[in-house]
Amino acid sequence: MNSVMLLIVSACGFVLAYRYYSAFIAAKVLMVNDAIETPAHRCNDGKEFVPTNKWVLFGHHFAAIAGAGPLIGPVLAAQYGWGPGFMWILIGSIFAGAVHDFIILFASVRHNGESLATIARREVGPVTGVTTSLSILFIIIVALAGLAIVVVNALFKNPWGVYTLAMTIPIAIIIGLYMFKIAPGSIRSGSIVGCLLVLAAVFTGHYIPGSPYAEMFSLTKNQLSIALPVYGFFAAVLPVWLLLAPRDYLSSYMKIGTILALALGILIVHPTLSMPFTTKFIAGGGPIIPGPVWPYVFITIACGAISGFHSLISSGTTPKMLDLETQARPIAYGAMLMEGFVAMMALISAVVLTPGDYFAINTTPAVFAKLGMAPVEIARLSELVGMDVAGRPGGAVSLAVGMASVFASIPGMGHLMNYWYQFIIMFEALFILTTIDAGTRVARYILQDIIGTYAYAPMKQAHWWPGILFTSFLVTFSWGYLLYSGDVASIWPLFGVANQLLAVLALALGTTIILKIAPFKKYAWVTFAPLVFLAITVIYAGIMNISMFYKRGDTLGNINGTTSIILIALVIITLLDSLRKWLELLKTEKPVGMNLEELSCQIGEKGPRIPS
Repeated sequence: MNSVMLLIVSACGFVLAYRYYSAFIAAKVLMVNDAIETPAHRCNDGKEFVPTNKWVLFGHHFAAIAGAGPLIGPVLAAQYGWGPGFMWILIGSIFAGAVHDFIILFASVRHNGESLATIARREVGPVTGVTTSLSILFIIIVALAGLAIVVVNALFKNPWGVYTLAMTIPIAIIIGLYMFKIAPGSIRSGSIVGCLLVLAAVFTGHYIPGSPYAEMFSLTKNQLSIALPVYGFFAAVLPVWLLLAPRDYLSSYMKIGTILALALGILIVHPTLSMPFTTKFIAGGGPIIPGPVWPYVFITIACGAISGFHSLISSGTTPKMLDLETQARPIAYGAMLMEGFVAMMALISAVVLTPGDYFAINTTPAVFAKLGMAPVEIARLSELVGMDVAGRPGGAVSLAVGMASVFASIPGMGHLMNYWYQFIIMFEALFILTTIDAGTRVARYILQDIIGTYAYAPMKQAHWWPGILFTSFLVTFSWGYLLYSGDVASIWPLFGVANQLLAVLALALGTTIILKIAPFKKYAWVTFAPLVFLAITVIYAGIMNISMFYKRGDTLGNINGTTSIILIALVIITLLDSLRKWLELLKTEKPVGMNLEELSCQIGEKGPRIPS
C-alpha cells in the first residue's frame, strides 16, 4: 500500500475535526469568552504569569506536550502492523486527546492557572484532591524517566548529536534575552536568528567526530543519565522566559517544519508500506512489546492519541501565559491535532522499513537472532549514516533511519544521509527535552502545592527560593534514579500505563466541569465516552503489567509493580468519588457553575470572582 493514502486521510480528518468538532466544543460546551480576563493579565508578575503572543505560546505548548510519545510510541507499536496504530492515532487524537487538552486548559484558565490537583480538590472534593495529587506525583516522575530513556539510547556515543543538542541551550538563552529583555516583541527577527543558529549547530556538528572535542561529547549511557536530570533541575528553576519559552518556541519551528518536510517528502517519494496491516504478533509474544494489541497498542502510543501528561502542561505553564480565552482552542485542541499528525508521520517512517530491518534496529542482537528474519539494508544504512544502527532499541534510531531514508530518496539528496540522520536525532531529542524541562517545572509546582497544603505552608509560595530549589531537586533526583537504573523494557510499559491513567483522571475532571457549566447535561458525553473506553483499557493493561514486573524478580521490577498497584488504586478511588459527584450534578436542571469563590493569584493578591 502507498503511504500517501495514510498521509491524505489523516490530514483531512484532522482539518475537519478542528474546523467543526473543536468549534462545537468551544462555542456550545465550554462557551469560551474573551470578555473574561485571563490569569496572565489578572496575576501578571513578569515571571510565571506573563501575557504571551499566541504563536509563541502555541510553540511553547506544542513543544512541551510533544515529547517522546508521538515519535516513539507509533514506532514501537508498528510491531503489530500499520493498521492498529493508524486507527488509534486518528480516532484518539480527534475524540479523546484534543478534547482532553482543551477542557483542562479551559478549566485551569478559569481557576487562575491552578494545577490539575487543585482544580480537582475544588470541583470534586477533598478525596479526589488528595488522590489526584498523589497520582500526578507518581505519574510525572515515571513519565519523565520514560521520556529521558529514549534520549539516552539515541545519543550515547554520538558526539555529533550531543554537541548539537547541547548548543540549543545557549542559543535559547540568547534568543530569550533578545526577545524578552533587549528588544521586547521582536518575534520575527528572534525566530529567524534562532532557527538559523540551531541549523548551524547541526551542520557544524559534522566536524565534532574525530576532532579534539569528540571525547567531550561522546557520553556513555550513565553520563547522559546524570546530565539530563541536571538539565531538568536548572530548567525548573530559571525564569520561564529565559530558557523554557524561547527553547520550546524555537524547537517548535524545527518540529513542525521537519514534519511538514517529511510529509512533502512522502508525497514526492511515494514510499510503499513494507509492514503489513497486522503482523503475527497482534495476539502477543512480540519481541518489542510482549502483550497483545489490545490493550498494549493504546498504552504504547501514549502521546500520539491521548496523553495525561498534557493535562500537566494545560494546567501548568500554558494557562499562566494565555492572552485570550478563545486562544485556548488553537493552542490546546490545535496543538494536539498537530501532535497526532506527528505521530502519523512517525508511524509511516517506521513501516516503510522492511520488517527485517525494523526488528534488527529495535531489538538486541540476541533477540533478533531468535526471530528467524534477515536484515535487508542494515549494513548499507549504517554506512550511510556513519554509525552502526543495529541493536539500538527504543524506537528513536529506527525513526531517524526511516525519516532519513525518505529524505535521502528525494533526487539529489542521497549523499546527505548522515546529515539527515543527525538532524532527525536532534529533532527527536528536542521533542523530548522540551517536555522534560516543562514537565520538571510542572512537577515542581505540584510538589510545592502538596507539601504546602498538607505539611509546610511556606512551601506553597510560588517565589520562595528554598521551596523552589528543594522541590526541583527532589523531582529530578526521583526520575533520574529510575532513568539511571532502568531500561526501555522496564520503563516504557510503566510510563504508558501511568500516562494514560492520568488522562483518565483528567477526563473524569473534565466530565465534572461540563456537568457543572454546560447548558445541556448530554454534552458530558464529549469527555465521558473516551473516559469509559480508556479506563477499562488502561486498568486492564496495568494489571497485566503488574504480573510482568513481579516476574522480573529484581528491585526495579518490584518498584514498578508496587507503583502500578498504587496508581490503579488511586485512580479507582478517584473515579468512584467522581461518580458520586456526577450523580449529584445530574439531579440539577440548570448549570451550577464552577467553584471560583476565594480564588486568588498565586503571588498573594486577591483576584476578582470570575463568572462561570
